[in-house]
Amino acid sequence: MEVSELLQQTHKLPNVPDIVRELIQQLNNPNADYGEIASKVTKDQTLSLKILRLVNSAHFGLSRKVSSIDEAVVMLGMVQLKTMVIASGIAGSVKEVEGLDLKQFWSESFRVASLAKWYAEKSRNVDPDVAFTVGLIHNIGRLLLHIAKPKLAEAIQKRVEESQCSRSEAEMERLNFTTPAAGQALLAHWKFPAELGDAVRHHKRPLEAEQPTALSAVVNVACYVNACIRKERSLEEVIANFPRSEAEVAGLPQDIASVSEEAMQVDSGLDGLL
Repeated sequence: MEVSELLQQTHKLPNVPDIVRELIQQLNNPNADYGEIASKVTKDQTLSLKILRLVNSAHFGLSRKVSSIDEAVVMLGMVQLKTMVIASGIAGSVKEVEGLDLKQFWSESFRVASLAKWYAEKSRNVDPDVAFTVGLIHNIGRLLLHIAKPKLAEAIQKRVEESQCSRSEAEMERLNFTTPAAGQALLAHWKFPAELGDAVRHHKRPLEAEQPTALSAVVNVACYVNACIRKERSLEEVIANFPRSEAEVAGLPQDIASVSEEAMQVDSGLDGLL
């Protein structure tokens, strides 16, 4: 099977709003006109209503109700608005997927994204906004497989649950490629920056890439901590098994494992978008 087969069913592919694509394409552009972007968000009624609902939630604890996107920018800043727009636009791109709990899928993706941003802020080499975006879409290939080939996705899940093989091994057996590779192909189809696709493809094993990047490594660390939270690992276990080699490639401080307790308290605050 070829990755291209998953992309041929264009009517089934996630529909990412143009404003979200534009934001992601502008992530590394210091001259981006975010005032114009905020104006475009205002014109997207569905997107702006979701964001205003979240801005006014208890998570942000604002002293007064925010009633416009411009107000949201003033109260929370453009960086926070970018985060919300990208998260809402990507998560809202698919309404229902056979065999996948979308709320759980996106909630975990939000947490990985927030962890990736948290670690990137402590790195010498990774832009936090880019790290957040890759964390958000790191598992988009698995979503694509469930959309395009739900029965095959179910068979792979069953294989993983009933055997000792990893998900990557099960995917190679049945597909001859992995879902991170499918994710990279989907991002290329969307014309997202190549560095995002590369990081998605290699986030599970960043050190095995021909040229390991700090971005894929920081997302790997975020995924590790997220898995520890999901599996309710003790702090001692988290620190003992911390991916130190990946953390080094990510440009993180040598003692980064020691602040794992703080990392495990990171709250995306984005579940209100679901």
